[in-house]
Amino acid sequence: MRRHPNGITREDAAAQKSENLIQRDFKASAPNQKWLSDITEIPCSDGKLYLSAVLDCFNGEIVGLAMDDNMRKELCIQAFENACRSRNSRGMIYHSDRGSQFTSRAFRESLAKRDAIQSMSGTGRCYDNARMESFFATLKKEKLYKIKTEHYPMADMKSIIFRYIMVYYNRRRIYTSNPGGWPPTIYRERMLSQVA
Repeated sequence: MRRHPNGITREDAAAQKSENLIQRDFKASAPNQKWLSDITEIPCSDGKLYLSAVLDCFNGEIVGLAMDDNMRKELCIQAFENACRSRNSRGMIYHSDRGSQFTSRAFRESLAKRDAIQSMSGTGRCYDNARMESFFATLKKEKLYKIKTEHYPMADMKSIIFRYIMVYYNRRRIYTSNPGGWPPTIYRERMLSQVA
């Protein structure tokens, strides 16, 4: 039985589609080979905050993010560009759902500038991006649901979310998918130091 997601992105039926290159294989043998992305919304006292994040399949690290009071294509472009700048990277497979943000001409041009290869989930197949969905579930369960985000303004929530992801999740939180349970950033740094 196929699960019907209640996602917030809407498919653009007329847009050119990319095939699913990931095929639910969320493993990578090195950093910056496969990146996943999606959008989630967080209710705040002054409206909805939208978060677009980019996850590296190698170690589960969030390598880029962007937040705004809307979920237009610029949000996803900014998250992608932030990830590319932080990792000085290009040529990765970039996987997302088929939301209009990701199928837009502007987003595809942004990917092309970095030689990124677009991959997209099948229509209505939330499991095709399960690892990204799992990250958002962790963020909400461990942090957002505990603090009643609707009582905080967006400016405060941006700071809370950024600190949780970039300081705690990436650098301190035990990540059982990584050998030894190393936090994502620490695992990547250890692996790269062994190669150097």
